[in-house]
This record gives sequence, C-alpha cells and structure tokens, in this order.
Amino acid sequence: MLACIALLTLFPTLPAFAATGGLDLTTSFVGFLAVAVFVLAYALVMAEEKLHMRKSKPVLVAAGIIWGLIGWVYVKAGMPSESEHAFRETLLEFSELMLFLLVAMTYINAMEERNVFDALRSWMVRKGFSYRMLFWLTGVLAFVISPIADNLTTALLMCAVITKVAEGDKRFINLACVNIVVAANAGGAFSPFGDITTLMVWQAGLVHFQEFFALLVPSLVNFLIPALVMSCFIQNRKPAGVEEDIWLKRGARRIICLFFLTVATAVACHTLLHLPPVLGMMTGLGYLQFFGYYLRQSLPRSLERKRSRYTQRGDWKKLEQLGSVVPFDVFNRVARAEWDTLLFFYGVVMCVGGLGFMGYLGLLSDVLYTQWHATWANVALGVVSAVVDNIPVMFAVISMEPEMSHGHWLLITLTAGVGGSLLSIGSAAGVALMGQARGNYTFMGHLRWTPVIALGYIASVMAHLWINADTFTVFG
Repeated sequence: MLACIALLTLFPTLPAFAATGGLDLTTSFVGFLAVAVFVLAYALVMAEEKLHMRKSKPVLVAAGIIWGLIGWVYVKAGMPSESEHAFRETLLEFSELMLFLLVAMTYINAMEERNVFDALRSWMVRKGFSYRMLFWLTGVLAFVISPIADNLTTALLMCAVITKVAEGDKRFINLACVNIVVAANAGGAFSPFGDITTLMVWQAGLVHFQEFFALLVPSLVNFLIPALVMSCFIQNRKPAGVEEDIWLKRGARRIICLFFLTVATAVACHTLLHLPPVLGMMTGLGYLQFFGYYLRQSLPRSLERKRSRYTQRGDWKKLEQLGSVVPFDVFNRVARAEWDTLLFFYGVVMCVGGLGFMGYLGLLSDVLYTQWHATWANVALGVVSAVVDNIPVMFAVISMEPEMSHGHWLLITLTAGVGGSLLSIGSAAGVALMGQARGNYTFMGHLRWTPVIALGYIASVMAHLWINADTFTVFG
C-alpha cells in the first residue's frame, strides 16, 4: 500500500469527472495499477492448487489496495465523502449476502454434525450398487440435493461415497467426480440456494424465487447429455462390499424441518413483505438456536430413557454409542462455516465494486451489451466463468446493470452457474473435489471430458432460448 501511495505522488494530475459525477479513473495510472493488482491477485487464486495458499488471502489484500488507491485520489480531489459512500454501499451488498450464506452454512454444518449426510452415504454404500448405477445415483442425487444444500456441500458428500465404494479405481472415481461436478453445478443453477451467483441474482431482485424454476429443464439438459455419454464408458461391474453403520443423532430430522422453515421465512420476507431475504434467514438462525437450547436442556433425560431402553433390549452397541453424545451447540456450527469462501467472497465483491466505481464496469458493459448481442455476451461470460470464478463474473454483470430482458437475466444465471463445469478449476465444487479425491480426480482428467460437457452447455442454452422464449423482449 505504501509503495502504491509513493507511486501516486509521481502522478499528481487528477482525472476528469465521469458522467455519473464521480472521477473517471479508467485511463489514469491509478486505474491501470488497480487492474494490475486485481489481475495479479486472481492469478494467485487460480494457482491455489499449486501454491497451497487459501484463495481468500490475495483478494483481501487486493481489495484493501484498490480502495486505498481510490481513497487517496478522492482525498487529493477534495471529495472524500464520495469514496466513503461508495465503499459503504459495496460493503452493505456484501454484508447481506454474507449473513445469508452464514446461516445456510450453519444449517448445513448442523445437519452434518447430526449425521444426516453420513447416514445417506451409509445407505448408498450398504446397497451394493453396480458402478453404472452408482454413477447415475450420485449424479442424480447431486442434481437434486444441490438446489437445497448448495453445490459445494453436495459435491463433497457424493465424492465421499464414490471414493469409499470404488477405492483404488482411479478411472471410475475421476469419471464419477466429473459427473458429480456437472450435476451439482447444474442443480444449483435453478435455485437461489444452489449457488452464490443465483443467490446474488435473487437478492438483487432481478429474478423472483419461483422464476428460477424456469431453468429446471435447461439445467437438466446440461447434466443429462454429458452423463449419458460418460455412462457408456463405465464397466458394469460391482465394487467390493463395504459395511458401515451410521445412525442419525437426536434432533436431525427436526433440524431438516427447521431449515425448510427458514427457507420459507426468507422467501416470505422477500416476496410478501418486500424486505431483504437475509431477515428471514437470520430469523431462521434464531429457530436453530432455540432448538439447540432445547436439545441441551433435555439431553440428560433423553440419555436416561435410551440407556434404559437399550439395556432392556441388550443392544450394547447402541449403548456404547451413547457415551459419545455431546450437547448440541449452534455457535460451534457457526465456527465451522467455510470462512475462506466467505472472505474470498468479500475480497471479490470489494475488488469488483472498486473497479466499477473507477468506471471499468461501465466500459465493459458498453462493449458486451451495446456492441454485442446480449445473448452472445451472456454465453461468452459463461465460458469465461470456467477460467475466472463465477462470483466476480456475476457480480460484475449485476453491477453493470445492463438493459436486457428477463430472459437474458435468466440466461446469465444459467451460463454463469453451469459454465464453471467446463474446467475443474471453474467452480468451487471442482476445486474442492480435486482436494478431496487428490490423485484420482485431476485437472487433466476433467479436461478429457470438456468437449462432452461443452455439448451439454450449448444444449442447455438452446433449451432455455426455446422453452423460455416468451421471457425475451426487445432489449438486447
């Protein structure tokens, strides 16, 4: 930061005013320096797998430098209040999304602690499905669960099943992981809770909750076409049997119900009261806290009843498991939230917000949505999201506020969500699975199937343009 300020002293000339009333920094040294800082930070993010450095670190520093540069220029221009107001507006956008995600992550972690996902995995393992059946089952479940539990959590759960059942079979694990990534990203594209990008679009009021379901068929097409092709390359044999006995902890089913009640509360706040959905989510966190209090207070009585019952039955295994029962604590679940993802989200939003305040998003919007057709622009941005994470892509589009039809907003929601499946580094689900199935699921292993995934991407776009044709108007 000090080095940047020192460089600024060599360029004292102030930039001209932009049309919006702020300073146009797009052709200034400050603007070029900010863009260079962001590009360098994102290069470090993309090299996360090689550097083993959490992706939040570079973007946090980049956000501080970019807004520091903006603050310095505006102070020199005698306009400090304008930059302060812009920063607070950007921070408010992030805060609403962060609190929303924090509650969702807390519920997911609570269900994980109560063995909800482990029990599902155990059931699938015990059934002794063939490889081809396992391929389809994990893919379909990833598609169905990700709209509720988000694509990252769902992909990790399904990957755990695959690596346990097919341990040692690298070829099948890689193929199944590719299918899981595609399915989880496709499933997350038609729900506000399926991905951060869809949540951003919903929070911004660009697409209503029920309107996301117009993307169900295009998302299904995006998943099914690659899956049908890849399934032809699976040998139809059975893996060795694996015994695993997982039991749901007390309150697991009720926490699932509370999560659905929380989602309903968030939707009602946004739809009926026209208040931010985060109000409903934070209220839902209160539901979980009250239930956690009930579980703690009633734990001794519950343990006593179960001891008596298991002793009478002679069920010594379950009696032994009671010794590991600990009180449920909501704040432990909050602490287990994916903070690296939340901090990365903060860094990206603040970086893109700062570049937008400098005027770069206006220039980009003019190129993409004035000189190009909106359809081609949105399809191209979906492909870009395979290399650059879809979060900055979507935030940039929302910040640009291009004048385009409702169908085109649905299109960018679809393409930004499923475009990341083209490469393993294009989505959080893919990056996470490369870590979880290290050595089995790789960048090159995923790249081998990119042409097939691209067919699904093209078909999903065409399906949306055909099925939802009535949502497109003269704009774009």
